[in-house]
Amino acid sequence: MPSRLPIFLAIALFAPCCTLLAQPSAPVTTSVLVNLTVKPESDRAQLPKLMPQEVRDTVRLYLDGKIQQWYGRADGRGVLFIMNCNTVAEAKALMEALPLAKANLVNLEYTPLSPLTPLRYLLADPARSNP
Repeated sequence: MPSRLPIFLAIALFAPCCTLLAQPSAPVTTSVLVNLTVKPESDRAQLPKLMPQEVRDTVRLYLDGKIQQWYGRADGRGVLFIMNCNTVAEAKALMEALPLAKANLVNLEYTPLSPLTPLRYLLADPARSNP
């Protein structure tokens, strides 16, 4: 009997080709991943001066429900935020208002996140797909 791929592996392998079939329109953005790294050319002496306010403002965003999760990068090169934002523009407005961004000391990269749309195939009615 041939071995079967676990369903999650099959979805991962076929996700790129199935995404177009699974959803006629663009996926909806439910969160935005923000990668914050200190610019290599930044004046590092400025960081300790700005960090107390940066931390307070970041905690405020968390308490306001704008930051869902936050992580320090294991390589020590920055911070990752999962923002409760429906657009990159909304996340950008929040992040660029923080002290380190206003002082132009950090790079910010934004990635819109959406549900894994190929999972819709698991919801298909098997009786309807067989003629």
